[in-house]
Amino acid sequence: MKIKDLKSLPEDELNSKKVELLNELIKERAQAATGTVSKTPSKIRLAKRTIARINTILADKEVKKKA
Repeated sequence: MKIKDLKSLPEDELNSKKVELLNELIKERAQAATGTVSKTPSKIRLAKRTIARINTILADKEVKKKA
């Protein structure tokens, strides 16, 4: 997802998206560990990046709440 799309989402949707991506990341890592070939090997990297983006946006929203 793009940053613009993520910033427009409310916090609860961001948290649910984060949980969804974490579950996907666990599945992809398990497949990589067992040697199963994934259709798209870049899924792990993309999931990690999107999770980091979501964490950054959530932290930014938290700072704006306190200010």
